[in-house]
This record gives sequence, C-alpha cells and structure tokens, in this order.
Amino acid sequence: AKNGHCDVSTHDVQNKSLGQWVKQQRVLYKRNVLSSDRKQQLNSICFIWDSQENAWNKHFNQLCAYKAQNGNCCVSQNDAQNTSLVGWVNKQRLLRKNNSLNSNYIQRLNSIGFIWVLHERSYEL
Repeated sequence: AKNGHCDVSTHDVQNKSLGQWVKQQRVLYKRNVLSSDRKQQLNSICFIWDSQENAWNKHFNQLCAYKAQNGNCCVSQNDAQNTSLVGWVNKQRLLRKNNSLNSNYIQRLNSIGFIWVLHERSYEL
C-alpha cells in the first residue's frame, strides 16, 4: 500500500517489471482469458482494469469538485492551481468537436452543466 493504488504504469521507472505485469493482466482480462481466481484476487485489491477510464473519472471528479467550489465548470485557462484540469477540459471539448468523445462521457459532462463552446464574454465598461 505504498502508493495507495493499483494503477502502475509501464513508464514507472522504479516499478517497470510490475508495470509490465499489470499491463499483461489487463490484456488477459480484455481477452477474457484471465482465470476467475486471478480476477477475484485482483478485484479484492481494487485493481484498475482500465487505466484510461480511471484517469477520466479522476478528472471528472476534480471537475465536479471545481464546480461545487466555483458554481460552474468553466475552468480558467490561466488557473495555475488546476493546470491538469484545464488541459483535460480542453481535450474533452476537442474530442467532442471531432466526434471522438465517448457518448457516456458526453452524457456525464452534460449532467453537471458542462459548457462545450466557450464564447468570449463581453463586459460593459
């Protein structure tokens, strides 16, 4: 429980072999050839079967927290405290614009009032 999660990357220099093993377990799982015993053991430690889905959910939860704190989902491009979230939000807009965003993700973002197209706000002087 050193890192508090089971999402080991193959790019983790200190845990390269573990990262490779984790990747192999995911491949076997997707091919539906992982033994039920192994699957059960990995589930018991909250193994992350889909690291991309997990990363998306983490960012979505960050956006929900941002909305709870700020009252909207419009993360400022200049928000130094949320640079990762800014990049993620921009990527979601671009993916949707290119019809490449999962419809489930679109639905979840819509459910929290996500703004897809930002217009420059005009302020009266």
